Amino acid sequence: MKTIRQKFGEKIRELRRAQGLSQEELAFRAGVHRNYLGGIERGERNPALENIVALAKALAVDPSELFRFERNKLLKK
Repeated sequence: MKTIRQKFGEKIRELRRAQGLSQEELAFRAGVHRNYLGGIERGERNPALENIVALAKALAVDPSELFRFERNKLLKK
């Protein structure tokens, strides 16, 4: 079973790719280091609330959208 960090990271990656953004571009827009963003996407980092909000703004979504996980989609991977 995937952890909340893994699910969150997959959601960030999904939204980033859907917008055609590189990790470097999203990291720049959110004001975080690209290595930190990579760690979030891999489920290795536990981002602070301020960084979650910054990522949501950079992706032009409400922060709550980052926690909407599709159960079936995640189970198939």
